[in-house]
This record gives sequence, structure tokens and C-alpha cells, in this order.
Amino acid sequence: MMAGQIRVRLIRSTIGCLPKQRATVRSLGLRKIGSSVVQEASPSILGMLKVVSHLVSVEEVSNS
Repeated sequence: MMAGQIRVRLIRSTIGCLPKQRATVRSLGLRKIGSSVVQEASPSILGMLKVVSHLVSVEEVSNS
């Protein structure tokens, strides 16, 4: 992806997901559907997003 910051938004429920996926969503800082956080686009964060890509939406945050 890109270096910088990304906004991650939870768009689907974690009900019925594997416990590991639920823990990944929580460790990203997401709680309720519609909640969003801004994270650094580090390799560890991008790997976490790959695990729960079906539950979240990701967009780049402009620095201006």
C-alpha cells in the first residue's frame, strides 16, 4: 500500500467470526460497527488488515 496513515472503519459485525479475527479487530482499536481509527501503515497493521479485510474498509488519510 503506502507509507503514512490510513483510516480503518468497521463495516461488518464480528458475530460469527473466529476468535482470532475478533481479537484482531479489537487490537486495531475498533469496537462498534461504524467506528473508525487512524493507524500508521506499518507492515504489522497491514497484515492485521489482511486478516479481517472482509470486515473493514480502508482509506488513505491525506496529510493536508
